[in-house]
Formats: sequence, C-alpha cells, structure tokens
Amino acid sequence: MNNNLIIGTAGHVDHGKSALIRALTGIETDRLKQEKQRGITIELGFAWFDLPDGRRAGIIDVPGHERFVKNMLAGAAGIDVVLLVVAADEGVMPQTREHLAILQLLGVETGIVVITKTDLVDEEMLELAEADIEEALAGTFLEQAPRVRVSVVTGQGLEELREILAHTVTAASPRPRRSFSRLPVDRVFVLKGFGTVITGTLLDGSLREGDQVLLMPGEITARVRQLQVHGNHVTEAEPGQRVAVNLAGIERQEIHRGQVLFKGQGLEPVDKIAGRFSLLPSAPTLASNTRIRFHSGSSETIGRAVVLGEDQVEPGSDGLVQFRLEEPVVAVRGDRYVIRSWSPVTTIGGGEIIEAGRHRLSRRKPEVVDSLLLREEGEPRSLVLSYLDEASRPLSRRQLLTRAHLAPAELDQALTELADQVLSFQAEGEDWHFSQGAQ
Repeated sequence: MNNNLIIGTAGHVDHGKSALIRALTGIETDRLKQEKQRGITIELGFAWFDLPDGRRAGIIDVPGHERFVKNMLAGAAGIDVVLLVVAADEGVMPQTREHLAILQLLGVETGIVVITKTDLVDEEMLELAEADIEEALAGTFLEQAPRVRVSVVTGQGLEELREILAHTVTAASPRPRRSFSRLPVDRVFVLKGFGTVITGTLLDGSLREGDQVLLMPGEITARVRQLQVHGNHVTEAEPGQRVAVNLAGIERQEIHRGQVLFKGQGLEPVDKIAGRFSLLPSAPTLASNTRIRFHSGSSETIGRAVVLGEDQVEPGSDGLVQFRLEEPVVAVRGDRYVIRSWSPVTTIGGGEIIEAGRHRLSRRKPEVVDSLLLREEGEPRSLVLSYLDEASRPLSRRQLLTRAHLAPAELDQALTELADQVLSFQAEGEDWHFSQGAQ
C-alpha cells in the first residue's frame, strides 16, 4: 500500500473538474480572480481527500484549456491516481485526448473515469457519451478503469465515486526510494509574516524543519523554516505528499517554477537528457535536430532532439533520443518526460529518462546505443560497470551516485558483487573505484 498519494484531475476545459473536486472535498481550487471571472482553471489548484482509514490524499486540479497545457504538465508529473473527467453533454474533446496521451507518456497506471454533468442530458445522450469514451480509451491504461456517472448539482454518483476512489488509491504503486530529497517547485509566493513559501510534490526522500537545502538550477542555499502538509503544520514531510515549504535565507525573486528543492547528494543540473522516446501516432515524423519543448517535473525547457542510431523516429514508434537543452534541468534516471513541438505547440511524445548528463552522445556510434540499451535495463551492477568502463579513470563514490542515480545501499551492493572487476581505494577522504577492464 502506498502511504502517501496524489490524485490528479485531467480533461477538457469546462468539463467540471474543479466543481467535482469542490463537491468531493468542500475545497475551492480556483483561487485566482481571473479564474473565478472566467469560470475556468488557469493555474494548478490543490485540495485533499480524506480516506476511510484516516489518511489524506493530496489532490491536484489541473487546467483543461489548450493554452494552459504546460501548467497541466507541471502538476501531472506527481500524479499517482487520475480522475479523467468527461462531460456527458460534450463527450470526448481535444484536450481529453491530449491529457490522456500525456498521462500515458508520464507512466500513470491507475485512474477512474468520471462522467460529469449527467443532469444536463437524457439517457440516450449519456449512452452516446459513454460509447465515445469507450472508443477513446481503447488500448490505454484506462480501458478497464471504473466509470462513474456524476452530477454535482443533484449529488448523483458522488458517494459511489468516494468509495471507488478510496479503494483505488490503496492499490496504487509505491514510489521508488532514493538517497536524496527532491521536490519540484510548482508554485512560489510570499506569505505575510512568514516570508517565501514554495509548494510541490515531494518525490524522493524526506524534509524536516531546520534542513539546509539547495534550489537547483542556481545552487541557491536556504533553510527549511516550517512545513505544512494539507494545511497542517508538520515537523517532517514524506515522499508522495503535497508540501508547502517556508524557506529562510532566500528571496521570492530567486525562485521560479521548474527549479527543484534538493537535499542530499547524487544530483546536479544537466543540459543533456537521453531516453527512450515514443512518438504519438498523430504526430509528424521526428527528424534528428528538431527543435522541441522538453517537460520534466515542473520544468519546461527549449532544446533539440537528436535521434541516436537512426535518422528519425516514425509516428507510433519509439527510439533512443538525446535532448540537448538550452537551459539545465534537474532530472533523474527513470523520470518520465513529455515532448511538445516548438510550433504549433502540441504534445508529440515522451518517455523515460535513461541518462542525465552533460556530454553529447555521438549519433552514429553503435557503442553509444549499446550502452544506453544496457543502462535502460537499470540493473545496478551493469549500471556501475558501464559508467566505470566509460570513464576510463577512477570515479568517486559521489560521482557514481550522481551518474547512476542509485540508492547508496544499491551502489554498495553492486560494488561488493563487482569486487573481482572493480579496483577500490581511498584517497583524500573519499572512496574511489576503477574498472580493471578499462586499464
């Protein structure tokens, strides 16, 4: 059972996502004046849902309008369970499909389909909408997901949805454990009497009051003055929680969405990301050196896609790609990413990060592709040996943690098992390791 969960909404604009969250939780997620005036969500909204066992699940309400998909992406990266919302009077719409594609690319595996505004249609119209949904979800992770008819006006289906939601979140997959603490910043503001506050989903590790932390990129230091989870003061936050962090020693203007709050070792900003890339069937062929928009965590960065081993990636297929970015990002092997086209701006694909680094990979060398394929498997011993062989020189324990993104215990176990292939020694107060095969 996953102890801390994030529930996220997805769906077309004006299909009732925020109204649904308000009906489930009593919390208004549209907080901006412009949102209230226009009746649509522009920025990310946050709430929480009380589970029968006493736990609270965080909720992220994302915008549905096509102009705000990049805001949706900033919140979707932390979602464990999605509520795909489709209005009965309109059925599946363009952003329904784009949000569904994004969720698939981000590796979300669990969700519920909520058919809203059922009070506005008759049974025949409702059945047509359900047939439309059935067709759109065929072959996706939501194909067999529970479906609930809901009206926030009459209250129809709300109690059934609460019960299904409580059952679904307990079955969500647990998050991987890493050696560092990491929280992508999705909102920053100043609270009178407290100072600078950031919010985000704590993806890895824990945070405690008094912790010294870094904001990256930027290498800005700060101290955790106070923590809140779901509006309650806590002394420690855990992975999978929505956290508000009151920071000391840093000004509001030094922080922006896309940065990562970090504690520990084994992570650094990089401007080269290599990964398995899947191109959507609806997208045009991706030629090497195409300009793209790279989305990971809460960040959006411009860059170019360099296809490795091939000239291009065809629609509906996948390949190995290195993204050469104009600005550094903080990302980890195993993170999911989404690619949007430069212009016009639409979602074209995404995948999983294999390697985050700073050096360019040669497109034409077979050994580059072979190395990435080996690292894609993620087996600790193979990862460690691969990086040591590539370096052709000793690497410190810290350098191995940074490159392989393994937990310290995983690294130590791998080095123990590689004792006959890796030479280890101490120098300058650090442990160093060298592949004997690279001599």
